[in-house]
Amino acid sequence: MEAVRASAAWVASRSSHVKVDMLEVEKVVDKIQGNVPKVEWDFEGIHYFDDGPLTVQYLFVLDALNFCFWPDKDLSYDHLASGLKLALEKDKTALDADRLQSYTGPQLRQLLNWPRPLPIEEERVRLLHEVGMELERSFGGEAANLVKSAGNSAATLIELITRHFPGFRDHSLYKGHQVFLYKRAQIFVADLWGAFKGQNYGEFHDIKSITIFADYIVPAVLRELGILKYGSNLSCSIDSNSEIVPGSEEEVEIRACSVYAVEKMREFINKKFGKQLLSIDIDLWLWSCGVQNMALSHHRTLSIYY
Repeated sequence: MEAVRASAAWVASRSSHVKVDMLEVEKVVDKIQGNVPKVEWDFEGIHYFDDGPLTVQYLFVLDALNFCFWPDKDLSYDHLASGLKLALEKDKTALDADRLQSYTGPQLRQLLNWPRPLPIEEERVRLLHEVGMELERSFGGEAANLVKSAGNSAATLIELITRHFPGFRDHSLYKGHQVFLYKRAQIFVADLWGAFKGQNYGEFHDIKSITIFADYIVPAVLRELGILKYGSNLSCSIDSNSEIVPGSEEEVEIRACSVYAVEKMREFINKKFGKQLLSIDIDLWLWSCGVQNMALSHHRTLSIYY
């Protein structure tokens, strides 16, 4: 997504709270010799997959809800993915468009087999309703039809998602400039590509256009690697688990500089080792490193976008 790359670079060039250390980027690239360990989609075995349209429906609902787990120390992405998987295995109609429009907070908890209110639960319910309504209105109730309408283009699919589903419009305003990050829309494309191994619903001729998915974990790993450098005030806020305000300069800089840093990694890998890596592969590697080291301090922002 060129809009994401361009706006992330714009932020990185003006950032005052977060800096991308290019020397450390190059050191990391040299250390791994341009080889990013291959991490398979669903390496944890937590996702639903039946090689058909129901998998697409599952992934779209999953990524509509894939945000903000941190206020509940016991809740994680794994609970969301595996909860929806189990719900579908029990009832293949659980994620039908008409049912998505009627779920309440307690019913969503029951669907996910979660014992207490979810973080930002009202927004999660609202987004379920939005997804169900628009799928029914414009795509025959099926996310698979949404994917088909993109004509095997990742960029077109993201444009369709952000046009039809406002909850996926991951935009920020930074120093008077609009910044596009599109974490959940892009990760849906990546999930399709990974789940279907680049075939069928996961076939995209422009998969290289996708950037990383600016969330909580990847910036924490980049900081641990020394690639992201935070100012003292921001470091103190993160290390003390203080909330970072959504849309603040600090929050936008953390996310945008993460995207920019990985783009620079890709450039160095290509220049020094002649390898063309996908941002998706780098993201999966960094994310897997992060989930295996949950002691990492990450920024805490109440947001529906990641």
